[in-house]
Amino acid sequence: MLKRFVKSTLITGGLETARIVKMAGLMKGARGRGAIFTLHHVRPKQPRTFDPNAHLEVTPQFLDTAISTLMGEGYRFVALDDLPAALTSSDPAPVAVFTLDDGYRNNLEHAAPVFTRHGVPFTVFATKGFVERTHSLWWETLADLLEPRDRIDFDFGNGLETLLIETGAKKQAAFDRFADFVNGRDEAEAVAAVDTAARAAGIDPLAITEKLTLDADGLKQLVANPLATLGVHTVSHRMLARLSDDTARAELAGSIASIEDITGRRPKTLAYPYGFAWAVSARDRLLARELGLTVAVTTQPGTLSAEQERTALPRISLNGHFQKAAYVGALASGIPFKMMRTG
Repeated sequence: MLKRFVKSTLITGGLETARIVKMAGLMKGARGRGAIFTLHHVRPKQPRTFDPNAHLEVTPQFLDTAISTLMGEGYRFVALDDLPAALTSSDPAPVAVFTLDDGYRNNLEHAAPVFTRHGVPFTVFATKGFVERTHSLWWETLADLLEPRDRIDFDFGNGLETLLIETGAKKQAAFDRFADFVNGRDEAEAVAAVDTAARAAGIDPLAITEKLTLDADGLKQLVANPLATLGVHTVSHRMLARLSDDTARAELAGSIASIEDITGRRPKTLAYPYGFAWAVSARDRLLARELGLTVAVTTQPGTLSAEQERTALPRISLNGHFQKAAYVGALASGIPFKMMRTG
């Protein structure tokens, strides 16, 4: 918990510094050609006693504020499909692109009305296994598993252990350890182990998937909105870089086919699951191009330039812990990322 508090404090300090630098009119070049923004949940705040995924959600009111802030700063809003052309156009106005990962129900219920009100296009990245209710969202399952309990038994690979989790700090430490467990071994096997522990505690992981994410009919309703587009987010939401060539290709091809079946058109865009530097390899970028995907986005922070590889574009996360208009402008300025590279 202390580690997360320190990290949050450092980020807040960096955003405040960037805001001041921006107000002073310095480092204007850091903005580049604009930015792609990452969202997950967009919904009214749901109070929880333990909420390890709070950074993955913003309120509809904040989304409205973010769009209004960018409008006020002269951004032009383009669909992700149209970004390559926008990056090389002669229009000097910076571009803003909105993307939402995982295909949550609230993207239709709460995010789409905000985008529609402002006339802003958006892309939702759908995971085939979530759409078809065959795969779980382990981070959501884990939050439900840990929140009401004071202890949990689990085998992390060296025999059954008992974790005492009677405080928020201990729950967070346990959540982080489970995340390391998922990220440190065969992901499918690790997620299956988490799901087994959840079922033993009376929690149905696939019921969570059904509750939180859109099925095919829901996605069809979403893309009936002319501002909405669906993109690829693989079959199982596993880190592509850790998979074999054949499995990685199947993950992408299966997701492409699923979305084409839902929308009637072949998708052009991809969001790599997790999207960290170590989650996306040169092989994965090549596979994306071979399969006809023209734009692929990571979660590595940064702004846009005309020279960037189109299948390795950075995105800026709109984080649930930093829901202020001033922070949207500070992030979009690119100054925080410039400071990180030169600091």
